[in-house]
Amino acid sequence: MDERSGRIMRAAHIGGGARHRGNAVHDTRSWETITAALDRVCGPGKSSGDWVRYLCPVHEGDGRPHNPSLGVVYNRRKGKTVVRCFAGCTDEAVLARLGLRIRDLFDRPSDHQFSSGTGSSRHESTSLADRAILAAGLSLDRRKPDPGRIVGRTRTIATYIYRRPDGRPEGRITRRHTPRERGHDKHFSQERMTENGWCSGGFAPIPFFLPDIAAAVADGADIYICEGEQDACAGRRAGLIATTNAGGALSWHADHAAWLRGAHHIWIVTDRDAPGYRRAVRVAATLWSLVDDIRIVQARDGKDLTDHFNAGHLGEELDPVPLLDNHFRTRQSLSGEVRRLS
Repeated sequence: MDERSGRIMRAAHIGGGARHRGNAVHDTRSWETITAALDRVCGPGKSSGDWVRYLCPVHEGDGRPHNPSLGVVYNRRKGKTVVRCFAGCTDEAVLARLGLRIRDLFDRPSDHQFSSGTGSSRHESTSLADRAILAAGLSLDRRKPDPGRIVGRTRTIATYIYRRPDGRPEGRITRRHTPRERGHDKHFSQERMTENGWCSGGFAPIPFFLPDIAAAVADGADIYICEGEQDACAGRRAGLIATTNAGGALSWHADHAAWLRGAHHIWIVTDRDAPGYRRAVRVAATLWSLVDDIRIVQARDGKDLTDHFNAGHLGEELDPVPLLDNHFRTRQSLSGEVRRLS
């Protein structure tokens, strides 16, 4: 098979099937033009779902190893090739590095009008978290594999007490596991402290280990916001001042953030999955006007902070999350400059 035929078949597969007229394949000249330029400048791409991933020629063309963040896909219905840098580079910047123009994205460029503007609105409709998820090569949807049938009785794994700054118990989380053929199901229940003792139900939105957090805010110490009590406990055993919130990845609210007002340096430790990245953005958005500095990091190995420590790494060896870490560090710098000038 020659190179041109290979590219056409590739476009047919990625675009959901190229249109045929009799035995002739519908014109895919934009796909051939774009992928030939990318192959020449960036090296061959790799299939990733509906997309083919390349190193971005704008920000990944330095010769160092990168997780490719540029995707291309053929849109058969519109007769065009879609180019998207999931780290945020504009189409115009990418095409300029390839020696191409916007009109080269279309099979029949004469059918389209092109403005002289420089901006593309595509990224405005793609959330920051989703761009980071795709740039990391993760799936936007977390699909859990079938764990198989239940093979044992549910048992309690741990109990976590949430306390007020003075040490009074406010709430309690109980973690239970049900063993299955492949792994286990996790169950969490909440209780609140009343005059009559523990009662089933939710409790006030306070961070885990709040007495330690309140002291750390006053002392200007680093604080690590983890995803889940297990990771917060792992961080604490490693010597970090760590916290989390009850109720799952997306249950962090402004009421939690208020307890950290005036903190100096916040590290948001995200799980390496779509809910984790979305939670990191949610947490950072509630904090950026309240604290001096925000970093968004993840485990060097494994999915979460517990995996990171189990692999033998230290707290200072957490890796920054591409796009998210820089985004909020930049916002913090701008916010700090505004505060200094006001």
